[in-house]
Amino acid sequence: MDKIKTMNKKEVERLAELYFNKTVDLLGESKYHKHTPYLVIERSPESEGIDNEWHGEYIPEENEIVIYSDNITSKSDLAKTIVHEYAHYLQDPKWMTRYYTMGYKYNTHPYEKEAFMVEELNWYKICK
Repeated sequence: MDKIKTMNKKEVERLAELYFNKTVDLLGESKYHKHTPYLVIERSPESEGIDNEWHGEYIPEENEIVIYSDNITSKSDLAKTIVHEYAHYLQDPKWMTRYYTMGYKYNTHPYEKEAFMVEELNWYKICK
């Protein structure tokens, strides 16, 4: 069964940690950060400007991946979100901002396109 809504908070946290560790093993470490990111599980986004559709985000200033568990609908969704946000950890944070300054939007941003590609190629590998 792929449903995550039936899991309690501790079960979701354990599964997220397992998927996160598999992602680190699979994709390696970033050359832009001194250590792997922290994994944070929150129920829903609390930051201004973030809607309740977001599944997660990578915050480079804190070097943390935040997963919004209320917006995650399945184990595969959790895996995809972790891999996608981890892909952002692997990218140069200066260029993430620079691309937006150049006029790219979320759907056209080269780093978002790359993160979706990394997600699609790898999410199922960490669900094994």
